[in-house]
Amino acid sequence: MALIVQKFGGTSVGTVERIEQVAEKVKKFREGGDDIVVVVSAMSGETNRLIDLAKQISDQPVPRELDVMVSTGEQVTIALLAMALIKRGVPAVSYTGNQVRILTDSAHNKARILQIDDQKIRADLKAGRVVVVAGFQGVDEHGNITTLGRGGSDTTGVALAAALKADECQIYTDVDGVYTTDPRVVPQARRLDKITFEEMLEMASLGSKVLQIRSVEFAGKYNVPLRVLHSFQEGPGTLITLDEEESMEQPIISGIAFNRDEAKLTIRGVPDIPGVAFKILGPISAANIEVDMIVQNVAHDNTTDFTFTVHRNDYQNAQRVLEQTASEIGAREVIGDTKIAKVSIVGVGMRSHAGVASRMFEALAKETINIQMISTSEIKVSVVIEEKYLELAVRALHTAFELDAPTRQGE
Repeated sequence: MALIVQKFGGTSVGTVERIEQVAEKVKKFREGGDDIVVVVSAMSGETNRLIDLAKQISDQPVPRELDVMVSTGEQVTIALLAMALIKRGVPAVSYTGNQVRILTDSAHNKARILQIDDQKIRADLKAGRVVVVAGFQGVDEHGNITTLGRGGSDTTGVALAAALKADECQIYTDVDGVYTTDPRVVPQARRLDKITFEEMLEMASLGSKVLQIRSVEFAGKYNVPLRVLHSFQEGPGTLITLDEEESMEQPIISGIAFNRDEAKLTIRGVPDIPGVAFKILGPISAANIEVDMIVQNVAHDNTTDFTFTVHRNDYQNAQRVLEQTASEIGAREVIGDTKIAKVSIVGVGMRSHAGVASRMFEALAKETINIQMISTSEIKVSVVIEEKYLELAVRALHTAFELDAPTRQGE
């Protein structure tokens, strides 16, 4: 017998029919002898509907009241799923975040979990019940309802698994696992049987949308084995774990991530003096704009060109701030480019293999793809290229690092 926490997202519980299907799946696990805690999101589209209602009253709803409102979406889902399980003869009980006592800080709309009281859940499991918990929500020390922000239900699932010391936390979604890259770009992409927390964090931060970064960080911190599975298709999914098994079969690269939502800004002819980087990036940070990659080149005339990337949504705001800075520090000009993309190779195998970056650059050179910027870490190499070459670059790298799935006979 295992203790499993299962999390189902909005599309998995998007209709009553789908909630019935989830109940059937949970019933099978329960009949197999496992103890089950289920975490669910609101039905797909419901949270957005509630936010839209709030914005009909106020352009900027009071965060506390918005949390009171949007938390009701999950309350509907937990009750429906508990009803569906009971109808099938499976004892079940539903709880809101407040009833379980998922204690958070008071940062409304983006609260962080501080503590979980697991006694009530353990008592129900001992009594043979399936426990259904509302994701995305908690309560602060003053009794105010809080919500956890984007990806909050994943975080609830992982946090409950950590508190209960569950054998596994299963995240059910609309894909059957983590792939070497997006199968829509590379049809030969393979589902990974296993990936490390480190690799998954890099993949998530670099553009892979399978899991939210916050839930992976939480799972890694508390060493909660995570498994990504398809809600309505059978299969082993992908296990995300702490283990880095040394094996001759271990690939150097586990996956290729990419992000189209990038923009690049360059400030040219900057006086090359101490503290100039802070003078450029300080105002950008003060405007709450996140900077990704940075390159600085010193010219022969004692000036420097300073280039950095931001999210494309922040481009115009960042450009305004940078032009103001340029006039203040006597820089020559500011230029920008919104037609760029970032491509990254990720793998813990890089630690023990030399020449990975040069292999990447060679593959891109063969396709005459120019590299504009480079960033590296211990298990990642990222490059900025022209956006129009993005899919070509991903396919070339996928083949160069031997990630393509073998073609079956007859295909």
